[in-house]
Amino acid sequence: MNHFLSRKANERLFAEWEITVNYRPSRIMAAGLVACMSCMSPAMAQDLSFQFLNPSFGGNPGYSGHLLSTANAQRTATAPERNDDVFGGNAGGVDDARDTRADLFVRQLEGRLLSALSAEVTAAIFGDTPQDQGTVEFGDTTITFDRSADAITLNIIDALDGTSTTITVPQLVTTGG
Repeated sequence: MNHFLSRKANERLFAEWEITVNYRPSRIMAAGLVACMSCMSPAMAQDLSFQFLNPSFGGNPGYSGHLLSTANAQRTATAPERNDDVFGGNAGGVDDARDTRADLFVRQLEGRLLSALSAEVTAAIFGDTPQDQGTVEFGDTTITFDRSADAITLNIIDALDGTSTTITVPQLVTTGG
């Protein structure tokens, strides 16, 4: 049996094969294109809209009660326990039944006196005639300050327990011009 075909038979088989091979990818591509087009649908969207919930920023005013109660619940749940000895029996400035008017007056007076003392120390350091060094004593507390070219150093010493706190503030240097 002759395995070799004539040249014309070979060309005819090759031509048929080429048509078949070239025809199949076209059919596959056409089927894929039809499938893709049938799966397409028009894109649908709507405008994005944003509105604040918090009434402080223009949100719903009816929502403020809920926000306030949530904030208060979080505050009481996460508030640190305070030592009454350190804070004078008043937890964060909220009056309780143990406070008398005299206790309240004493705390407010102490706060005003300390504020006035703080103003005097500030005036001695930054006032019209600033001092380079100084010491302020009141009760068992001593405050010393030292002004250098680049910083102001404050030392606060409590004589009762010997604790010392140092605060260093950089000097503001301005150049004229």
